[in-house]
Amino acid sequence: MTRAEGVAAEKTSFMDLALAAARAAGDAGEVPIGCVVVRDGVVVAAAGNRTLADRDPTAHAEMVAIRAACAVLGSERLPDCDLYVTLEPCPMCAAAISLARIRRLYYAAGDPKGGAVESGVRLFASPTCHHRPEVYSGIGETAAAEILRRFFRERR
Repeated sequence: MTRAEGVAAEKTSFMDLALAAARAAGDAGEVPIGCVVVRDGVVVAAAGNRTLADRDPTAHAEMVAIRAACAVLGSERLPDCDLYVTLEPCPMCAAAISLARIRRLYYAAGDPKGGAVESGVRLFASPTCHHRPEVYSGIGETAAAEILRRFFRERR
């Protein structure tokens, strides 16, 4: 295995954990989005959406995972951390990623309707954005999109 293949395999395994968190959120009746925060190759926090369970519109997977990672690491900044999420972050989550100073963002499926990274407002491209993480999209896209399609198809 080449170094590039090893890096790709590592990213896939972290996205697999985010996909598992998405499935668990869906099983709990939440919109199935999952997120993992990683530092130095170690998972610091993982979460799925919890808006219904917490009765909190800000309890998106990214927000819950960022809060947990900050608590674990004892800091409001996560500059050495990477975030893996199954759907392109919304404006709120993209802003939190920026404010937390996340180093790299990996997301699976794009969200043309609600995303804010490569869709919609493109928050990181804004001149007023304080911090821009490196962004990588499409990792695990097919699986993430299928989890979301299945969830919404079952509710129709």
